[in-house]
Amino acid sequence: MREYTKAMITRKGEKMARGGHPWIFEGEVEQVAGPYENGDLVDAVSEKGKYIGTGFINDHSKIRIRLISTNANDRFDEAFFARRLQYALDYRRTVMPGPDFRCCRLIFGEADGFPGLTVDRFEDVLVAQVLSLGIEKRKDMIFSLLLELLRKMGQDVKGIYERNDVKIRELEGLRENKGIAAVAGSTLTEADLCPVIVENGLRYRVDVINGQKTGFFLDQKYNRLAVSRIAAGRHVLDCFTHTGAFALNAARGGAAAVTAVDISGEALRQARENIELNGYGGTVTTVEANVFNYLTDLEEKKQHPFDFIILDPPAFTKSGQTVRNAFRGYKDINFRAMKVLPRGGYLATCSCSHFMREELFVQMLREAAHDASVSLRQIEGRQQSPDHPILYSVPETDYLKFYLFQVV
Repeated sequence: MREYTKAMITRKGEKMARGGHPWIFEGEVEQVAGPYENGDLVDAVSEKGKYIGTGFINDHSKIRIRLISTNANDRFDEAFFARRLQYALDYRRTVMPGPDFRCCRLIFGEADGFPGLTVDRFEDVLVAQVLSLGIEKRKDMIFSLLLELLRKMGQDVKGIYERNDVKIRELEGLRENKGIAAVAGSTLTEADLCPVIVENGLRYRVDVINGQKTGFFLDQKYNRLAVSRIAAGRHVLDCFTHTGAFALNAARGGAAAVTAVDISGEALRQARENIELNGYGGTVTTVEANVFNYLTDLEEKKQHPFDFIILDPPAFTKSGQTVRNAFRGYKDINFRAMKVLPRGGYLATCSCSHFMREELFVQMLREAAHDASVSLRQIEGRQQSPDHPILYSVPETDYLKFYLFQVV
């Protein structure tokens, strides 16, 4: 006899769930037969009463049920969550071996069976973001288990800082907050919240408290290495540099000179700190400017001072309704970069929005190249680093597109 309240799901919802997608939307729940509180576990069943899976229910959210298991034999006790955490950690230790395991994403939400939970590791500091009520109600247990398991693996972690200062929590009926998580055994203090990490042999100071998302974008780690490999002797323009990671990888790869452009003065302040931290003050210079305007000015003046341009913009779209506008934005900056580059120059370009599907991104690049009267010779097509695993049944986990081209 199952102990969980049953939620009857439409055929459409059942089809998606049977196909491996863990989200059941509000319009796909026909009725809930029994008592429950938001954040509780419920059994999703078909119209014929057949078991589909078990997940967190929340009437506040458009994602009414977030499945965490399709195994009717699972018991959702501490041992269940400990096993799932161990799977995630073992996977990271395999795909991010050696020093890379010290700075990587440990938990990637649905791809690891923890819907709405992100945990990034920055040396001895973990940073978590909780975006679902079901995880929120169990986070104390999950956080304690995570620290315990890492320490059993011989990893020196001090504790967890929560970055729940995002409006999307309101969609789950949750309030925004941030601060050091009260976890048994935590030794984390405010003095620990600007750790220096090492990635690809470069050092960065991570602003855990105020930096974007969890403080540092780990998903481009190996894409930055790809840039480094072809940067030797080149004059590089790093657009949307943020805190300077692509610029520094180009410098480490032997670039003759690197110009790092961003509209945010605070981001550039952090970029300059990272530049000095690595001793590349003589190679990398920063410019505070709107990238669109900067590229337009170079094009209009017919100046071609750069033979390698990197485009790493923020997501131009966060919904399906604005994809066409995003398409035009991506096309505009790529067109201008192609016009500014000399023949034989190199272009690195990417999108971090899953709504900008790969086929759309490639179509945009073809159109931009056509309009710029150039051809693109592809060197590499890449995605996010493997600590952000792509679950084929969950398209939302497949979000980062990265291409390297020679412009001919």
